[in-house]
Amino acid sequence: MSIIFIIFVLIIGAMIYVGTTRQRYHAAGEGIDSRNMEDYGHPVKSLYTSTEVFTLHHRIEVTDENDSVAYRAETQFPSIHDKTDIYRADGSHVAHIERKLFSFHEIRYIDMSNGISFQLSNELFHLIRDVTNIEGLGWVLEGNFLQLNFSLKDSGGSLIAVVGQKMFSIHDKYCVDIYQPEHEDTVIAILIALQHMIRDRESAASSSSSAGSNG
Repeated sequence: MSIIFIIFVLIIGAMIYVGTTRQRYHAAGEGIDSRNMEDYGHPVKSLYTSTEVFTLHHRIEVTDENDSVAYRAETQFPSIHDKTDIYRADGSHVAHIERKLFSFHEIRYIDMSNGISFQLSNELFHLIRDVTNIEGLGWVLEGNFLQLNFSLKDSGGSLIAVVGQKMFSIHDKYCVDIYQPEHEDTVIAILIALQHMIRDRESAASSSSSAGSNG
């Protein structure tokens, strides 16, 4: 057995260990993560997202504890601005999201149907982690959106929601534990926008890798 193969196995094992110990994802009916309960208490409700893969139109569904659809996010195709609209299960409009082109900060503009507008921007080039800003709400995202979990807090430091991603899933699944239900629509809009930002970064990295291998 070569030393390279052993190193490869150790790296994969370490990734699995870190992923399974750091993620705070829980599926419907499982009950919330014990660390979330210990750190934040019991949420008012939990929602779950799942991305439809292998489709031309990027669609994300958000379901409740009973696996009933609560929200749908649909992206226009083709769309250089990555225009996305979010709807409730009854068809009523929740939010519109657009990508800003030619920006080093991965900016997304979000217009809520209740009249509130804000933007997400990701500060690049930090040595340790990226910093994600929520401008226009006064909210704070704690953690890195590229990591497996993060929390949203209001301007007073009160917890709004905790988001956890499921490791090793082709459907890009998240759970959202909501502590301030009056902000549910906005939390969902932020999560959908972040998922699009992650997808863009992964696509850019894949393109760069392909260009490098063909060079």
